[in-house]
Amino acid sequence: MKRALISDIHGNFEALTAVLTRIGDLNVDEIICLGDIIGYGPDPVKCLDSVIANCQMTILGNHDQAAIFDPDGFNPVALRAIFWTREQLEKDNGNPEGCDLRWDFLGELPRRHDEGEFLFVHGSPRDPTNEYVFPEHIYEKEKMKILMSRFELLCFQGHTHIPGVFTESGSFFAPEQRDHHFELGSEKSMINVGSVGQPRDDNPKACFVVLDSDTKIVDYHRVDYDIETTRAKIHAVPELDNMLGDRLLSGR
Repeated sequence: MKRALISDIHGNFEALTAVLTRIGDLNVDEIICLGDIIGYGPDPVKCLDSVIANCQMTILGNHDQAAIFDPDGFNPVALRAIFWTREQLEKDNGNPEGCDLRWDFLGELPRRHDEGEFLFVHGSPRDPTNEYVFPEHIYEKEKMKILMSRFELLCFQGHTHIPGVFTESGSFFAPEQRDHHFELGSEKSMINVGSVGQPRDDNPKACFVVLDSDTKIVDYHRVDYDIETTRAKIHAVPELDNMLGDRLLSGR
């Protein structure tokens, strides 16, 4: 089985559309979303509808959770964005059934999905929704030991927007270090699939991975999209800080 894994769309419809178009050319069996469909970006409703229509499984992200409950630990920029996002989701625009469907979908999202050798989360295997695992955490040996003990073989996650593979032996490999291709084998690993809508690894292209579940091979893909359109949309919404659009240009 080949699966496309996407994460951290953050209301960026142009990036999501470009990624789904590329995925359509890759002959995958299903699409899994690892959360944060919404937040930051200008098109939360369109992105949510697209994920509902195209993804066979979706995990709860911290921004998705914040739209339903009281936001916790958000900085002022993210907080204003999530309150604006919530307002957009509450508008039915003459389609109350669609509005209810979106809220029901968000409210029923699982925090993790365990398939034996494979674990799918948004944050980490210890805290599936909120814990960040950054590349520099490989130097925190005890933290990494605990995280690696929480799953059987491979854990797929997002949240940091920084793609790459953490190995049980204590290394982190960015995709470009391995020509975007990883044969994971039998060593325990955590795989961050990167971000569709808010990349932060100094590469503005949307990021996703394709997993071959049989061979345990992971390939990273980067996709160009119309950044200027998304940026202009963000600038047009007073509640969304211009920085949220400007940083898309540099992937930070």
